[in-house]
Amino acid sequence: MLLGPRAQRFSFLIAGRCQMAKSLPTWQTPDRQSMKRSRNIHEASPPKEGHPIFAALYDPVGASAERRWMGGRRKRLLAGARGAVLEIGGGTGANLEHYRDVDRVTIAEPGPFMRDRIGPKLEDVRVPVEVSAAGAEALPFTDGSFDTVVSTLVLCTVPDQKAALDEVRRVLRHGGRLLFIEHVRAAGSAARWQDRLEPLWRRLLGGCHPNRDTVAAIEDAGFEIETFESFYPPDPLSILTPHVQGSATVRLAA
Repeated sequence: MLLGPRAQRFSFLIAGRCQMAKSLPTWQTPDRQSMKRSRNIHEASPPKEGHPIFAALYDPVGASAERRWMGGRRKRLLAGARGAVLEIGGGTGANLEHYRDVDRVTIAEPGPFMRDRIGPKLEDVRVPVEVSAAGAEALPFTDGSFDTVVSTLVLCTVPDQKAALDEVRRVLRHGGRLLFIEHVRAAGSAARWQDRLEPLWRRLLGGCHPNRDTVAAIEDAGFEIETFESFYPPDPLSILTPHVQGSATVRLAA
């Protein structure tokens, strides 16, 4: 792993491999109650696979950026969440403290080492929360299950971005919204550097692809961009990590 200032920027990327939710433990927090844990006693837990060092460094290394800029952006983004919420690639639960006027939140996080760090944060959440081991490309939820889907620094990492966005569209109800903060492909020479660095970047940073044109992928998946802002975070090497924040709705058929 990279340490120091560079790691402050990189530590927001989400790690993990896809697994079905039914094969690993589920944590639930009934409204205003302490965390409870349940699991299917008829199924054995498989060996853990993932990125333990990346997961261990994620919160402590990213704390400075959360205080300076990322926490504020999470808060503003999630102010737009409504109803039943699905968060794909929930990582260590960095968004949990920012949920307010929603009915419930389901966090889908396939990385076991990231998911282990969500549990302690559930004690202080203000909304009902369920944590699932599902990967974004194979969500075990029925069509139209959610009013809002949240993706924060996730679509750079999912192994199959198109499949993940197709699943997001499938589980959204009519009129539902995708809320996102993602780092995306740069322009010009910076994009070429992203391409050169991608193999090493991906190995070091939990499978992250720094050069994905995620906004175009969202539109290609059948979404209409509703709100949109591009920005560079106030961190080292930000020229290689332009970000976007916004919302999208499912495009209506012609």
